[in-house]
Amino acid sequence: MQQNVNIKNKKAKFEYELLDTYVAGIVLSGTEIKSVRSSKASISESFCEFNERGELFVINMQIDEYSHGTHYNHKPKAERKLLLNKVELKKLEKEVRNAGLTIVPLNLFINDRGFAKVKIALVRGKKLYDKRETIKDRDNKRNLDRIKKNFNN
Repeated sequence: MQQNVNIKNKKAKFEYELLDTYVAGIVLSGTEIKSVRSSKASISESFCEFNERGELFVINMQIDEYSHGTHYNHKPKAERKLLLNKVELKKLEKEVRNAGLTIVPLNLFINDRGFAKVKIALVRGKKLYDKRETIKDRDNKRNLDRIKKNFNN
């Protein structure tokens, strides 16, 4: 019945240096979880912020409206609350406020119990030369794999 849902943020590893990762639950309404289960979501432009009460929210996350929803359907770009332990929330909030780091979602998935989870990361933005180095490493690896394949044949 249930298919494997794994929605990734491919730009995150290229744009940011990943420091620490967490798996957080996410609060969704009925039509939102139905859209996520049918893979109608995107986290490519999203980020996380704390509100004044110390709660963590994911901002700019796109979950398309459910096709069979009525007037009770959700807003596609609403803020959605993330669920973490108090200790983890305090640690993340301290890092964001003091060190100027950012929290970015890496992927959205459905666990084996059927709950929606978000893997988030504490990140620092990469400089332009770091991005160039990443591109160079990727190209070198691709060329090396191509040479190995031709050599083995």
